[in-house]
Amino acid sequence: MQRLAESTEFIGESPPVRRLLRNLAQVAPTGATVLISGETGTGKELAARTLHAASARCDRAFVTVDCAAVPENLIESELFGHLKGAFTGATAERRGLFAVAHQGTIFLDEVGELPLELQARLLRVLQEGELLPVGSSRTLEIDVRVLAASNRNLQTEIEKGRFRCDLFYRLNVFPVHLPPLRERGGDVALLAAHFARRCARRLGREFVPLSEEDIDLLSSYDWPGNVRELQNVIERAAIVSRSQRLDLRRALFGTTGSAFPLGAGPPELPGIGTTTILTRDDLRDLERRNIARALEASDWKVSGRGGAAEALQMNPSTLASRIRALSIGRTSAA
Repeated sequence: MQRLAESTEFIGESPPVRRLLRNLAQVAPTGATVLISGETGTGKELAARTLHAASARCDRAFVTVDCAAVPENLIESELFGHLKGAFTGATAERRGLFAVAHQGTIFLDEVGELPLELQARLLRVLQEGELLPVGSSRTLEIDVRVLAASNRNLQTEIEKGRFRCDLFYRLNVFPVHLPPLRERGGDVALLAAHFARRCARRLGREFVPLSEEDIDLLSSYDWPGNVRELQNVIERAAIVSRSQRLDLRRALFGTTGSAFPLGAGPPELPGIGTTTILTRDDLRDLERRNIARALEASDWKVSGRGGAAEALQMNPSTLASRIRALSIGRTSAA
């Protein structure tokens, strides 16, 4: 546990975080494959880095692969490498990321995005400890600890035929779940204070500690983007603040979109003035109406250029989740 405490940047004292840290401390030194689950922005890569830093491989390479970001026609070569001339455009031999991570750790983020054919190749690497570069007939022995993560429910993906059952069980040797920020209670205030101190150092400014009103405002929000969203809100509050107090109201309402100018503050709700402290229900109503307006402006297109997610500066999957959670339909923008 001591080695983990020295290597982690996880901040929090809530029961869910304490359980998380105990689990990480248990599995870090074992070398076991770990499957990390959690919503967008909960810190899955941070958990993977923590496991690597507290392991016997800490002085070796830590390689991160965003499986959702690599084009499907390139992911096999990216992971396993290729020989010169293996395919059109392969003008030189290339080492794959598994080879780069030899004797270290590889973190496969969003592993659920891998195509089924490549999932079979990955399963072989995990079972046999060897890989076959594209265009080669000779296998290479590889010694890599594999950590994987997904914000999808992989068991649901198995039922839909989009993820191999045998690969799931091979990855799920030791499951680790990262709790969403809304379930972490007082950790919101601890994290906000940490991010505020970091912003102050970076900007060369001083900010007064968060007030009780600030903490109530932050605690009343659902944080669909979790810790990453909180970090962005605090940074934005530091940038727009004209005094030593963080302007959280402007920054927080800016997270739900660009339907109103950041400098103008939030629009008034019926019977609620701009100086009134908003309740949790008020915030949900404001978020619902703002998302609905963005959807109306984009003709109810969620993702892609000109979509509501782009206007709201949100991940499309996060926006889709909020639309479902807030029961937003075409009548919501009225």
